Amino acid sequence: MLSQRFLLLRSTASLTTRAFCAGRVAKSGRAPDMAEGSAHLHVSNVRNRLREIVGASTNWSDHQQALAERVSLSSMLAKSQADLPARRMKDSYIEVHLPLGSEPQLREKYLTYHNTVRFGRILEDLDSIAVLISYSHTHNPALPRSPLSIVTALVDKIDMRQHIIYPDCDIKFTGHVTWVGKTSIEAKMHMSQFHDGAYRPVLDATFVMVARDPENKRAAFVNPLTPEGPEEKKLFQEGETNKSRRVELSTASLLKVAPTDEERKIVHSLFLNTLDSKTVSFRSRVLPPTSVWMEDAKLKGLEICHPQERNIFNRIFGGFLMRKAYELGWANACSYGGCRPNLVAVDDILFQKPVDIGSLLLLSSQVCYTEGKHIQVRVHSEVFDPLTRQHNTTNVFHFTFASDSDVPNIVPKTYGESMLFLDGKRHFNQTVTH
Repeated sequence: MLSQRFLLLRSTASLTTRAFCAGRVAKSGRAPDMAEGSAHLHVSNVRNRLREIVGASTNWSDHQQALAERVSLSSMLAKSQADLPARRMKDSYIEVHLPLGSEPQLREKYLTYHNTVRFGRILEDLDSIAVLISYSHTHNPALPRSPLSIVTALVDKIDMRQHIIYPDCDIKFTGHVTWVGKTSIEAKMHMSQFHDGAYRPVLDATFVMVARDPENKRAAFVNPLTPEGPEEKKLFQEGETNKSRRVELSTASLLKVAPTDEERKIVHSLFLNTLDSKTVSFRSRVLPPTSVWMEDAKLKGLEICHPQERNIFNRIFGGFLMRKAYELGWANACSYGGCRPNLVAVDDILFQKPVDIGSLLLLSSQVCYTEGKHIQVRVHSEVFDPLTRQHNTTNVFHFTFASDSDVPNIVPKTYGESMLFLDGKRHFNQTVTH
């Protein structure tokens, strides 16, 4: 059964979902509102627009000078949120087009070997669009450049509404701010694709962004949000609920508190199920039928972080990190399930630390929970300093995949793996069941 959060997101579609085209259309994947000359923002121009907003240089060699120039913008920051004018949801509404059907030359970047769309590229686009939405909310026409450094703090949820993304059909992203705190912004986005004469929903995404000073060292205030009408007030209240839920989940993290009584029983049952009945020993472990030890369901990768993948603040682009983590997680799920899995949901991607240019980024993917056809994958990323030999966690990613048939049960062997199992089960329950 789909989660209540997913059903709520579908039933309370925000104003962005009303942007679908309803006129006479062709049966091809070319949408009439993406015709040449139409007034819309092309996906390839999103990052250029962001560079203009903050005054970032497109030249890597000029990045130090660009950063030095931004330091002077600190005096333009608001001293309190009360000093900033309130904004409406419609003020941050944007529409971005990805014309895969109208511009065949663009497909190369998004195409897989199996003639499907690379979802990792979609994650990159969503991340950039979420940043642009946030800057639209905080825009001050009196300033030539924004003094704010807005970065992704968390991908709260991405729900897939259909698993097929056609490689030759136009795509539209729409989104706007739905909630703000003092220094944080929640942006909801919707992706739809033009197929069989109409736009059809593909996914719903919720990102949480944070505003910081020009040097990206301390928090900065953002404009308050004034919802208008019952639908917008409901969206704003959902943002409050999401914040409370995140605080509650953080408090109950298995890294901080012990598992619940029910979870302890699950772990003990798993342990008893692996004991060798021929011996009377806690050390004799036997893998049950149609099962895989958790330690045998890993996949690792390494990325050298080059300037090409930098964001407008000359750190590694968060969308790039998501793409690499997703592709590694997908490969792990594919290997585990023995087929090409479908993505069901992306849940609770936490950006703990920025990744600097030149870093050695280690990615570790782990199948941590399975149920029926579903595979829950956790990808942990860390920066490794070869000089000090230190490892620092930068991101944790959670992906839920579905296979074509039932997959083997994942079985933890150690206490640490049991905690990974329970954490995976919690994320699975948040996204697929209730």
